[in-house]
Amino acid sequence: MSKKARVVLTMVVIEAVLAGIWWYLADYGMASPDRVKPDFQAVVGQTMGMAMGGLLGIGFILFFVAARNDRKAAR
Repeated sequence: MSKKARVVLTMVVIEAVLAGIWWYLADYGMASPDRVKPDFQAVVGQTMGMAMGGLLGIGFILFFVAARNDRKAAR
C-alpha cells in the first residue's frame, strides 16, 4: 500500500471517529437539555468543527508529503 493511500485511509478513520464523537455530544445535548448549558450545542459545534477542520488541513499537507515520498521511493 502506498503512503498516499495510508494517509487517506488514516484520515478517513480519524475523521469518522471525530464525527461520531460530535454526533454523540449533539445527541446528548438534545436528549438532556436540563443537564447542559444553553450554549452547549454552539460550543460543541465550534470545537468539533475546528478539530475536524484542523485535522483535515494537516492531512492535506501530509498527503502531499506522502506523494513526494512515494515518488522518491519509485526512483
